[in-house]
Amino acid sequence: MTAQADDELWSAIADPSRRRVLDLLVSNGDLSASWLAGRVPFSRQAVSKHLVVLERAGLVSRRKQGREVLYRVEADRLGQAARAMTDLAAQWDRRLAAIKRLAEAAHAEAKKKRSPNPTRGGRQS
Repeated sequence: MTAQADDELWSAIADPSRRRVLDLLVSNGDLSASWLAGRVPFSRQAVSKHLVVLERAGLVSRRKQGREVLYRVEADRLGQAARAMTDLAAQWDRRLAAIKRLAEAAHAEAKKKRSPNPTRGGRQS
């Protein structure tokens, strides 16, 4: 994925309203913006704007069926998004583990410096 495609993806799924629209599409298959608007707490115009963002990110596509436009989830792109999130989570796990090791080492070193010196009768000088 390119940096711009990544940015569009993260931007698209960052919004809770867009995730709600995506969830409805995943759960119910091909849907119209009107049907979606009847199931979310925002206007049809807002649904349409969210669908444009999701479509630009490649997460949904549209097709005409008669006079109606139906939207569907692009499973491949959603899979890419899931893998990207898994990879990002693994990167953060590695970073946090490294930070934990550094903090534990610093704590152990500080504790060692504070402990009494046993060769001087238990008193620090």
